[in-house]
Amino acid sequence: MLSSELKAFYMVARLGSITLAAKKLGLSQPTVTTQIRNLEAQHGVELFFRGGRRLTLSDDGTRLMPMVKALMQQESDIEFFLRNSGQGQGGLRIAATAPYYILDLVKIFRERLPQVELSVEIGNSQQVLEWLEDYRVDMAASSQLVEDARLVRRVLGVDPLVVAVHRNHPLASREAVPLSALGGHCLLMREQGSTTRRLTEQMLDEAGVKVGSLLEIGSRESIREAVLRNIGISIIARHEVPHNPELKVLALEGAPVMHEYLYCLKERRQARLPAAFLGLAQEVSASGP
Repeated sequence: MLSSELKAFYMVARLGSITLAAKKLGLSQPTVTTQIRNLEAQHGVELFFRGGRRLTLSDDGTRLMPMVKALMQQESDIEFFLRNSGQGQGGLRIAATAPYYILDLVKIFRERLPQVELSVEIGNSQQVLEWLEDYRVDMAASSQLVEDARLVRRVLGVDPLVVAVHRNHPLASREAVPLSALGGHCLLMREQGSTTRRLTEQMLDEAGVKVGSLLEIGSRESIREAVLRNIGISIIARHEVPHNPELKVLALEGAPVMHEYLYCLKERRQARLPAAFLGLAQEVSASGP
């Protein structure tokens, strides 16, 4: 296994920040700082030039970086090979922006291959694709369209964007609204990196609509809870609005549809478990309405 010091070096070198590297690694900033200093002290080298908040690689650090990257790739390939070899239990790691489409596939997959261990991690569109690129997951379901020769892509579903409001909200008396009707109202939105947020901001900007205020909330579940408390309204994919008598769903005139895609690294598409999951996604898509 690659040492924790080398993993810390790689992530800091890639991101240029102790803070961002610690977040990626799930460690505290002091821990990552200590690992870097221990690595430098143990071998008598300076791997980073420290100036301001951003760290830049020294000459030695620059030469070390591709070697560590290759080791991390080897370690990931070995771990992936062992999980997908033979007909044993194995494991498949999935990341998704929302549970709605992916859990239907997970249910069928588990029924067909009950011995396989599955894990599902939820993040925004940008995060899940980064996790796939970093080999932290084997499959990624995202609403972000990516044209990348390294990736295999399947369409999981299509969903219109709608407006979710509390049943007592002034807009709740309407069945459909133009974007201009949202002007002056408090709008609840996801964090940066969310495809829904990007589309919402693009629509508002192009239409010249100014909302009353913007409240950023970092999860779909929390946004729904905020709507249920009549704190504000939200533009959201129709599939993500739960059935609740306190909520009203309004069609948004001229709104784009959201696509949900399943991604896999092309180099791993032929492995036993990714191939089975991709095949299932293709099968379910072909049999859909």
